[in-house]
Amino acid sequence: MNISLRQLRYFLALAQQAHFTRAAEVMNVTQPALSMQIRALEEEVGAALVERTPAGVLLTPQGRALEAHARKVMMAMAGLEQGMRQPGQGGRLMLGMIPTVAPYLLPEALPVLRAQDIGRDLHLREAQTDRLVEELLQGRLDVAVVATAPDSADLTATPLFTDRFLLAGSQDQIARIGAMRPEPRDLDPGQLLLLDEGHCLGDQALEVCGLGRRGARLDLGAASLSTLCRLAAQGMGLTFLPQLAARQERAAAPGLSVVEFPDPQPAREVMLLRRASTPEGGWLDDLAATLSQAGERVMAG
Repeated sequence: MNISLRQLRYFLALAQQAHFTRAAEVMNVTQPALSMQIRALEEEVGAALVERTPAGVLLTPQGRALEAHARKVMMAMAGLEQGMRQPGQGGRLMLGMIPTVAPYLLPEALPVLRAQDIGRDLHLREAQTDRLVEELLQGRLDVAVVATAPDSADLTATPLFTDRFLLAGSQDQIARIGAMRPEPRDLDPGQLLLLDEGHCLGDQALEVCGLGRRGARLDLGAASLSTLCRLAAQGMGLTFLPQLAARQERAAAPGLSVVEFPDPQPAREVMLLRRASTPEGGWLDDLAATLSQAGERVMAG
């Protein structure tokens, strides 16, 4: 049987996206090119791997079996590539990071990473958690910084730091409610400004308020934390601001004020994800320590 790694990558993208066009976009190829590779793969294994429907594709029993084996193959290849790159010794490090952490943590951590030779050839991928997890499992990333615990036994998380949530709004809004230091569940859902669906920070804010997106009276969502802070500074509503981002966002949005929630203060746990097959120690421990210390410095500033 002569199956190529390219065919397996395309097949896993198709299994994940359940649609030829979306899978082709993820792999940065044309749809005909991806379809041709899938047909060649089906011919090689001697069985149909997907059922083509008007809504997309479904995996056949043979397709589901191949998906499980293909993931193991790609994880093994990722381990081989990682071993050859030798991060921490001048090799390339593929690092993923969620958008509500990257712009605040990296400026503090990057000089140290370069000085220690951990990230001299560092390639950053900034994306939402689901995409980072997918690329980590596919071997396109070495590690990823996220704020949501993994639900896969193939991934292992190393805690970096605890990032408290602050309540942010205009000076007038915070002056009116700040003295009361309201509990998150006492906030008016109609006043909350949240990140668009898919951003874990928005979902975490709703969780600590005991709300769901469908049940909350949300009039506005935004694609970035910076946008939320500028809207909040103009009195458009209130938002949850991670302590990690507070100094930078308050400097960029004049008029933005914050107040702490009463104990126990809501928070998110920022962690470093790696594949369970990635060896511990060495550059991985150095990276985790550097990111942890950088996070603590930013929040103390």
